[in-house]
Amino acid sequence: MLERLKAVAAEEGLPWGMRTMTFNSRRAQELGKWAEEQGKGEAFHSAMFHAYFAEGQNIYDPAVLTRQAGKVGLEPDEALEAVESGRYAQAVDDDWSYSRQRGISAVPSFLAGRRLLVGAQPYNQLKNLIDAARTGGGLL
Repeated sequence: MLERLKAVAAEEGLPWGMRTMTFNSRRAQELGKWAEEQGKGEAFHSAMFHAYFAEGQNIYDPAVLTRQAGKVGLEPDEALEAVESGRYAQAVDDDWSYSRQRGISAVPSFLAGRRLLVGAQPYNQLKNLIDAARTGGGLL
């Protein structure tokens, strides 16, 4: 699976490194909710992607989270407080619940209407998903 992801990343020009560990992303997800409220969600998510997939950093570690927050213009002390307070835990739980209800079990997943594609997909498959959702075609 990792070799396929590495190949797709290379095709798309995305940074990729060979991780030797898998880290819990829960805190990064919670901090991502805070970053979105600050108008820096996309930049933060991109920074976390790079930290995890290209650099193999532990994205559960508060030091990594606050450093990445600072890199995208967020205040590191506020980021630490946001993640340690647990105030975004329910929002992440709600996202997970929503995903389970729709049969999403992997990242990435693409949902359009009642249609779902799981895993990294070529452009044609994504286009077919959107076209089918627009026209009300059958499930893929």
